[in-house]
Order: sequence, then structure tokens, then C-alpha cells
Amino acid sequence: MISVSNLTKVYGQTLAVDNISFEVGKGQIVGFLGPNGAGKSTTLRMLTCYMPPTSGGAKINGHDIFFESQKVRENLGYLPENCPLYTEMKVHEYLDFRGQLRGMDRASRRKRMDYAMERCWLTNVRNKTIGHLSKGYRQRVGLADALLHNPPVLILDEPTVGLDPTQIRETRKLIKDLGGEHTLLLSTHILPEVEAVCSHAIVIAGGKIVAQGSPDELRSSRRLQARVLVECKGPAKEVETALSHVSGVANVEILNGDTGADKHYVTAALRPKEAYDIREEVARTIIQHGWPLREIRLEHATLEEFFVQVTANQAIANAAKASGGAA
Repeated sequence: MISVSNLTKVYGQTLAVDNISFEVGKGQIVGFLGPNGAGKSTTLRMLTCYMPPTSGGAKINGHDIFFESQKVRENLGYLPENCPLYTEMKVHEYLDFRGQLRGMDRASRRKRMDYAMERCWLTNVRNKTIGHLSKGYRQRVGLADALLHNPPVLILDEPTVGLDPTQIRETRKLIKDLGGEHTLLLSTHILPEVEAVCSHAIVIAGGKIVAQGSPDELRSSRRLQARVLVECKGPAKEVETALSHVSGVANVEILNGDTGADKHYVTAALRPKEAYDIREEVARTIIQHGWPLREIRLEHATLEEFFVQVTANQAIANAAKASGGAA
């Protein structure tokens, strides 16, 4: 549904988007992640035909963004981060106006307006002036506008900005419900949001795609960041020494021991070597020493840790490249 091939954008001497390619299949919900200045917003603007690429191209539902921009707009619903609205209009007036701009007939507009307002929790404010609504409600109006013409593809840029925790949960549920019926590209800085609703994620940094895959695949690709937490009753030094000799353990860090209210209990963080699951051997070692075991659990690497690591590595690579070019 979304096919991007060698997409590039240059502003003067600045390479904002550097030859990126990716695919988003029908019905998928894909997270598009990147730090500020990574080229994320520029990519979205090109996909939505707000600006042309310098080279390369993309297709939305089979329509070329360069040669068929009108068809692309017909097949696309777009929610920008700062959604522009006519604040002097009432909610139902604005959606009716937007439907007319899209060439929808009166019956279709009314049917889709009712649907979009119900899905975006706007029914109770349909007769209110947009300028009198909170930022969260305005965001909902923008989302209803994106859904109005029932497009096969939705591109949402920070869709939960300005929403309260309850609204965020509702919006995430809505996004998940829309998957399958629509193909969604979701740009966000909120990493738990990606884990909650996305089947796939694309990470862009320095204008390049630095990683892509499912959230589980991205986390497992940095498996050295995972650790095993162990809590047992025993002398801290002896526990540290015993666990450091377990096969597959890279290092042991005692987080607490011999202090506090539970001074007889030790909490240790173990970093496993790559491809090792050390939990059974760790449990066996503790039991052999006669130390009561309170807890042992695997703490997976988070998507946030992965994101920070890969974007930091790209920033270092870009700095080195710039330094070499200057020399």
C-alpha cells in the first residue's frame, strides 16, 4: 500500500532524506520513529504530496506521488502534528466543508461524518465552535477529517499529542481497530505507543533508515542489553563470586546487599553473553549454595534503549563523516 524507493530530499547543501526505501503492506500498522532533525517529517510531507522529492519516489495504493498527486490525496488520510483547522467553524460544519472539498455527495458526507464523529468521540461537541475546544478535542477533529473519505491509507503524525491519559488509551484502541481495514503509518516519539499498536517499526536517523522490523525483532537485535535480575538471601560478595562463574554470564552487578531493611537479601543484575539463557544454571547455583531464592526474572531490553543506541550510533557516524569531509 505504501512503497518507497530511493526517496531523497536535498535543501541547498543539506541532505535531509538520504536514499531511503521501505514497504508498508496492506492492513499493517507501522511506526515511523526518529529524533528531531532525522528527516521524518520531511519524508511524511513527500509521501503526502506537500513537497516533491529531489530524487527517487513513492507510491500510495499504487499511485505515484510525483505524477498522480491528486489520486494519492484521494487514497490518503493525513493528520499532521499541528493540525490546521478553521477555528470559527462548528465541528459538523468543518467536516461537511472538508467532505465537499473532496467531492463527496451530500448523503455520503452525512453518513461518513456521523461515523467519523462517533469513532473519534466528537458526537457530544458536534455543534461547538472549534476555537472553543481543547487541544485534545481539536486533535480528534483532525483525526475525524482524516477518516472522513474512508481512505485506504492513513498517515498520522503524533496523533496523541495534547490528549489526556484516558484519551490516549482510547486513541490507541482506535488506531488498532483501524488496522486491517486501513494501512497506517504512525509517526510518534512515544515508544510505548509503538509497542502497544504497531506490528512493525522503521527507525530513521540522519536522513537514513538505521533499523526496521517488529518491536520484538528490534529488541532482540540488541540482546546484550537484556539482563537477569536475581534476589536471594546470602552474603553479597559470595553471591557475586558464585554467579560470575556461571557459564554464559558476562558480568554481575550487585544492586543492593547487606544494607537496608532486607539486609540479608541480595539483588544482583546479570548480563548474559549473546545467545545464552542463563536462568536455569543461575537458579541451580543459588540452590546448591543453600541460599533462599526469592526472585529470578529476565528483564528484556526496551525499545527505548534500542532507539537511543541506534540513533546515537548514527549521530557519531555522521559527525565522523562530517569531520572527515572537513579535513
